[in-house]
Amino acid sequence: MEKPWKCGDCGKGFKTPSVLETHRRSHTGERPFTCSECGKGFTQSPHLQTHQRVHTGERPFTCPDCGSGFSQLSSLQSHQRIHTGERLFTCSECGKEFRNTSHLRRRQRVHTG
Repeated sequence: MEKPWKCGDCGKGFKTPSVLETHRRSHTGERPFTCSECGKGFTQSPHLQTHQRVHTGERPFTCPDCGSGFSQLSSLQSHQRIHTGERLFTCSECGKEFRNTSHLRRRQRVHTG
């Protein structure tokens, strides 16, 4: 896949100029999408839209097993592992498995002190 649009700072290539522009914000720190409630800035409009659910309380993603609501799809997906018992994250030190990365990181601190 050709990626002709190159970042002048790091050389990474992109398929379109709009994706390059979004990437450039990682170098410049520009956050043009601002929350009208709290003033927090975001590099992309969808990130602002997701953030605004903090203020509205909207929880459009519902667990089909228990009915719990979530503001982000990733939170629902993580929650669903409670019902399935799926454990995707494995400690490289002891082999113990966890449902999410935060539990894995907590376990790794046990090994590192």
